[in-house]
Amino acid sequence: MAYSHTNSKGVTYYLHSTEVTLRGGKPQTIYFFAKVEKNAKGTPVDLPTDRIVKENPRNGFLTVSKKK
Repeated sequence: MAYSHTNSKGVTYYLHSTEVTLRGGKPQTIYFFAKVEKNAKGTPVDLPTDRIVKENPRNGFLTVSKKK
């Protein structure tokens, strides 16, 4: 089961991740939220322990950031 978060507007989003290769050849993991639990662009994942979820107060958009 993927990590889910309900924003202040009452919409539930599920956390996904995908591996991309940067121009220098370095691999990087990208985290993103989607409204559906199964997304074709990524795989559902749990929230990593070194990350936190932030919400934009204007539009309810969710992002994943590293803990400080």
